[in-house]
Amino acid sequence: MELSRPLDRKMERRYNSIMTFFEKIKPYSPILVRYGIGLVFLLMGLDQLIHADWWTSYFPTNLPFNIPVVSAVFYNGIFDLSIGILLIVGFLTRVISIVASLHLVSIIYYLGYNDISIRDIGILLATISIFAQGPDQLCLDQKIFKSAQNQ
Repeated sequence: MELSRPLDRKMERRYNSIMTFFEKIKPYSPILVRYGIGLVFLLMGLDQLIHADWWTSYFPTNLPFNIPVVSAVFYNGIFDLSIGILLIVGFLTRVISIVASLHLVSIIYYLGYNDISIRDIGILLATISIFAQGPDQLCLDQKIFKSAQNQ
């Protein structure tokens, strides 16, 4: 029984050092989420622009104004690409994250319950988290609006 006490103390010190590390990186969590979701939108937008024909099966065939499905995929790709870039640089973070959230809600509604909508629900919750957090310390919003307030 005596042998386990030094081991317990050693494990406790290791646990405390790991927790200290996580506390130090905690302020960077919102930045990581914003970069990650921005990257997801950026890559999906690029893929829709490059391989529009692969994405046509996810779009409704009866679009308003008789817009061809491939054109709708192309425009959606530009939209997703824009959301991704704006999230990564952190410009109008709250506005863009709520636009992304509404976009995802419409996709989830249209697709119904399937493997893609399950993934999109996770992305939706992350965009809501970005909205709730607002601009973090590395957002362009902080630099632009902070300098505007100082003048």
